[in-house]
Amino acid sequence: MFQDTAPLAERMRPKSLSDIIGQGHLVGDQGILRKAIISGRIPSIIFWGPPGTGKTTLANIIANEVKVPFHVLSAISAGVKDVREVIAKVSPGQKNILFIDEIHRFNKSQQDALLGAVEKGKITLIGATTENPSFEVNAALLSRAQVYRLNSLTSEELNAIMMQAIEKDNTLKSYKITIKQTEAIFNLSGGDARKLLNLLEQVVTSQKSNKAVVTDALGHGGGTTKNSFI
Repeated sequence: MFQDTAPLAERMRPKSLSDIIGQGHLVGDQGILRKAIISGRIPSIIFWGPPGTGKTTLANIIANEVKVPFHVLSAISAGVKDVREVIAKVSPGQKNILFIDEIHRFNKSQQDALLGAVEKGKITLIGATTENPSFEVNAALLSRAQVYRLNSLTSEELNAIMMQAIEKDNTLKSYKITIKQTEAIFNLSGGDARKLLNLLEQVVTSQKSNKAVVTDALGHGGGTTKNSFI
C-alpha cells in the first residue's frame, strides 16, 4: 500500500547544529556561522553551493536557534508583491528572517524591493543559490550580505549521512541493509546528500523482501542477489 510520507532526505533533515554532517568551515567548533548563531547576531546571508549541501537546512536551523519570526519565499514563484507583503508584516523593532530559495531567479526589480528593509535591519535576509552570487545577485544587495560558500559533500561525509539514516530512520530500520560497496552510490550522488538519501530509499523500499545489499553492481544485480542495490 502506498504511504504518503515525506522523502527520506526530508525525514533526516538536521534540526540542530550538532546534527549537521559536513560544512565544518561554517558550523564546526570554530565555524563563523556557528559563532554567529550562538551569539544571536545573524547578518544577512547568501548561501552559495551545489544542490543538497545544506543551504535550506542551515536557514531553518538559524530560525530555530535564534527564535525569531521566519518567512519563506521561493524565487521561482514569488514576486515583488510577495516580498512587500512579508516586509509589511514586520512590527517596528521586531527581528524577522526572510529566507528566499533560488534567489538568483529574482530579477533586479525584485531584488531591489529587498534593499530598504535589509539596509534598515527590518529583515535579515537569507538567500540560497546554486549560482555565483557575484553574477546573479545585484551589487547593492550583495554589499549588505555575507556570502557563505557550501562545499559538495565528501565520500566520508556521505557515508556518515547514509549510516545515520540506516540507523535512525524508522522506515529503513525495518529492512536488513548490508553495505558491501559504496563507490557507485557516492558517485551517482555527486556530493548531494538529498540525492544520496532519496536514491537509497527508492531502491531499498522497492525490494520484495526486507533485505537489501548495497553494492556497485549498478542495477544489474551484480551476480550476487536479486536484492542488490546498485
